[in-house]
Amino acid sequence: MRHEIIPRLGVRVRRRDLLAALLVTTPVSALRADDAQKVPDGQASEGSSVFPSATWEEYSGISESGFTPDGVTSVMMMLRHLPTTSLMVVAGGKIAFKYGDLTEVSYLASARKSILSMLFGHYVESGAIDLERTIGDLGIDDVGGLLPIERSATIADLLTARSGVYHPAASPGSDENAPARGSQRPGSYFYYNNWDFNVLGAIFEKLTGKTVFAAFQSDFVGPLQLQDFDLSRQRMLGIEEQSRYLAYHFFLSARDMARLGLVMVRQGRWNGRTVVPQAWVQASTSVKVPSSGLTGSFKGRPLGYGYLWWLPTARSSTEDWGRSFLAAGSYGQFILGLPQIDTVIVHRVAVTDRFAVAGNLGTDRSSHKGVSAVEFLKIADAVLSTRKAGIP
Repeated sequence: MRHEIIPRLGVRVRRRDLLAALLVTTPVSALRADDAQKVPDGQASEGSSVFPSATWEEYSGISESGFTPDGVTSVMMMLRHLPTTSLMVVAGGKIAFKYGDLTEVSYLASARKSILSMLFGHYVESGAIDLERTIGDLGIDDVGGLLPIERSATIADLLTARSGVYHPAASPGSDENAPARGSQRPGSYFYYNNWDFNVLGAIFEKLTGKTVFAAFQSDFVGPLQLQDFDLSRQRMLGIEEQSRYLAYHFFLSARDMARLGLVMVRQGRWNGRTVVPQAWVQASTSVKVPSSGLTGSFKGRPLGYGYLWWLPTARSSTEDWGRSFLAAGSYGQFILGLPQIDTVIVHRVAVTDRFAVAGNLGTDRSSHKGVSAVEFLKIADAVLSTRKAGIP
């Protein structure tokens, strides 16, 4: 069954103590100046917004949710020809329609990176994390050493996949054909390398004194009332002989992913409480790398990149897609936020824990049927085409 759990002691993963040098930093600034200029003053008004409580509320019927029954039927038929295991569409804080088992907990793959971005917000605002600090200043080094030019990469460079560090990552999933070491100035060239993302997890832990998973539990699980989170299920995975910085892999359910998407759509607010600072929501989902700046296998895709969020910029000319953002992971793990219409779409293709763990350890390189980002965006287009005319 897909949700089988590998006992932790049976997983051949060694985690170094990344917290050994905790709290050696001094207070620092919150947002970069260019981000601060883009952030509107004040908090977004919550008005009469609906938020899920301990359980999700559903509309009494498709028509009440603002979608057409025939259109929803067409989406469901579309999914039956794909390896999709679940789809959840949230509109106005309630489930509009759903497909599959929303409670099934599974591997998020690279969608984990957008979650780390969310976690950064509070600590950037408090000054614990300064985006202008360099990895050299933070004492980041790796197997075989880093080059002097690589040590000049800032936290902001890593958040935008422009570190200029082309050291092998401990976990798979980086783009192919990395540039030569030292060939690109940090901050100037996009290259999707898991080394950047894994090191960001280590930096987060060093500067906050919390593990990524413990911070997720304290900052999000309680406030957002996640229903299926299991701290023991989350794993640090990778091959330490390649890099000392392992990947922080999340295993979540579709309905809990939807809560993360909804709080971002609601500008970080949840039932009168700030869970993610609005300034950070705005900064992290603003384009830092335009689609024209993407490289390798990402070149030509209708997406921009923010701070660990993909941004469907090619669709931004349509009202529904304004300021939209996307968390994307291998095989078909997606969280799409559509703030203009207060909508979240979550898509899953569940894989077993055994498959996910083996893939990250390099002991199983087999493929798995999935749904690509391009295919998912077509699903999202189909979902939005079912909305009734005149629905805000």
